[in-house]
Amino acid sequence: MLSLRQRVALVTGGGRGIGAAIARRLAAEGAEVVITYVRNTDEASRVVDDIRRAGGKSAMVQVDAADAAAVVRSVEQVANDFGRIDILVNNAGFMDLSGTSFADIPLETVQQTIDVNIRAAFLYAQRVSAFMPDGGRIINIGSCLGKQIPAAGVTLYGMSKAAIGGLTRGLARELGARRILVNQISPGPIDTDMNPVDGISAEFQRSRTALGHYGLPSDIASAVYFLASSQSEYITGADIAVDGGTTA
Repeated sequence: MLSLRQRVALVTGGGRGIGAAIARRLAAEGAEVVITYVRNTDEASRVVDDIRRAGGKSAMVQVDAADAAAVVRSVEQVANDFGRIDILVNNAGFMDLSGTSFADIPLETVQQTIDVNIRAAFLYAQRVSAFMPDGGRIINIGSCLGKQIPAAGVTLYGMSKAAIGGLTRGLARELGARRILVNQISPGPIDTDMNPVDGISAEFQRSRTALGHYGLPSDIASAVYFLASSQSEYITGADIAVDGGTTA
């Protein structure tokens, strides 16, 4: 039996990497899945096409998460097209990979990080909850860097992901009376095109895990599925580390 059948899931940043794996897994479990993406239409189309070829229902919406008005419009579009949103996965994120030193990070980069990683997550949760039936799910994707900063160079990103913890706990209180469960998943080093197993910092990241290796996007997708399913009925406000023991 498909445990998420007749559920509508919105996965932000679902066109690639972890978001794409989440979208495919939720669809495989029966959910109708809508993904958002920023620029790469071909990547997003591949995810939607894969889901449809497997017999699922999927759609995509182009939206820049740094644009607050676009975020609001995207939620309204999905709600109008599908009638409801049962599951929200706040996955879209931004990380400055330029290597700029802390003292030289420009205001524009600070603002984009805050807008995408914090404000968009808040707005998606706020707007989606208006269309979400009681008993829905909000799953925020944080990061192990929101709990532990292992070295210089990730302060801005770590700060933004630490804020997701506060958002998750607050929303669990705000929406608990409606039995909407709000939880967070904090990935560690996951093999994606943005953080490949053969990347420049891969050996350092691998050395910090207890298991000695990177995880896969499917590892995060499995945790998301668990929190989206009926198996998590008494879990809310939690932060689940899927990091190979990085923060152990």
